[in-house]
Amino acid sequence: MALARPGMAVVASPDTPEAWEEAVASLAPSPGGGLGALVPVGGLPDGVTAGVVAEEAGARLLAGCLERRGVPTGALGDARLWAVQAALQRAANGPVAVVGLAGSGPGVLCSTPAPPTAVPEGLGSSAALALAVLGEWVAASGAREVLLAAPRSFCAGVERAIEIVERALERFGPPVYVRRQIVHNQHVVAELEAKGAVFVEEVEEVPPGATVVLAAHGVAPAVREQAEARAGVVVDATCPLVAKVHREARRFAAEGRQVVLVGHADHEEVQGTVGEIEGRVQVVASPEEVAELPFGPEEPLAYLTQTTLALDETAEVLAALRARFPGIVGPSADDICYASQNRQDAVRALARRADLVVVVGSENSSNTARLVEVAQRSGCPAELVEDDGDLDPRWLAGRRRVGVTAGASAPERLVQAVVGALGSLGPLTVREVRTAEEHVRFTLPRKVR
Repeated sequence: MALARPGMAVVASPDTPEAWEEAVASLAPSPGGGLGALVPVGGLPDGVTAGVVAEEAGARLLAGCLERRGVPTGALGDARLWAVQAALQRAANGPVAVVGLAGSGPGVLCSTPAPPTAVPEGLGSSAALALAVLGEWVAASGAREVLLAAPRSFCAGVERAIEIVERALERFGPPVYVRRQIVHNQHVVAELEAKGAVFVEEVEEVPPGATVVLAAHGVAPAVREQAEARAGVVVDATCPLVAKVHREARRFAAEGRQVVLVGHADHEEVQGTVGEIEGRVQVVASPEEVAELPFGPEEPLAYLTQTTLALDETAEVLAALRARFPGIVGPSADDICYASQNRQDAVRALARRADLVVVVGSENSSNTARLVEVAQRSGCPAELVEDDGDLDPRWLAGRRRVGVTAGASAPERLVQAVVGALGSLGPLTVREVRTAEEHVRFTLPRKVR
């Protein structure tokens, strides 16, 4: 069976890079603009393993797509496949991917800008899936404009928290124990682990006398006291804007007020604030929950908000609070942090201009999740990716203007990797859409200055 049709090719698997070059050189362009298959290959069995090769950015994108669809991918550095890649890149006018199929009768599937049509009969299920993904990848190819949100990525609180861990490692030596994720990003955590940080869920997991860093989201006083009693050195990396909310909570409680905290009860920041005034706080996340609060009209009340919420969503909850409790008081300044506000304003600007918004960050990052929601509420499709390997070509077919931003805990290098992956699909122009300037800088705790 030969796969001689526009867009796809199957070639036999020679043993040397030179043989690969020779085999690929024999492929002639087909009338449809793709590469014709000149070497017949029989049916491949179920359970074949695919290894993806393209330019580096495109390889990660395509490998991620295959793995999410159940096609396992192998190492990306096989010299024979790289040789085919180089030869195909010279022969084809556009993006090229090469997928090696290991099994009886190993071969290579080559995709060029002409989309494949039907999956050929006789291929195993993994091979068929690989072909389908290649078709989606091809359909997503083409010229694009990327709109980069500004501000994006790290805020001053995140930069401060990461620097605290790095300085603690330098000053006290590894290991440095960190209670919970220092910031909510898998890549940041992995990088700090490589330097000697050890992340634990609770202080009880820390060896007595060790160095402990408390994460940026803040902790309840009981956790801080427990750390002080157990560790040799305790460094508090709580974001100063979260610490401000803690101070306000204590002030309102001292005035005899019950506090309504607008936020997500399972978020670490909210748990820390609740711990500051245990027994005097109710957490709400919606106008419906405001209606269920157990307070009378004369109860002295105050409200606070989680720092990473969406502005428009929070406004609805605060309006419900003021309507039901006209005497409720709030903080002197908005609790939602400057970085969350700025990134939300920037993503709204993207949503007005883009066909799709891609938000870079981890699923457990509250401020990142709010960016996705803000874009969607602004009428633009939006997707969350941990990194460039999470991009799905199906999102990109027919969408030629893509907005890209990142949550406050996501490194800028991940944004650039996503831009690189988009560039692997065709010519790319990049334009920044700036809605605010940021010059905030927080001082470090004395123990690590």
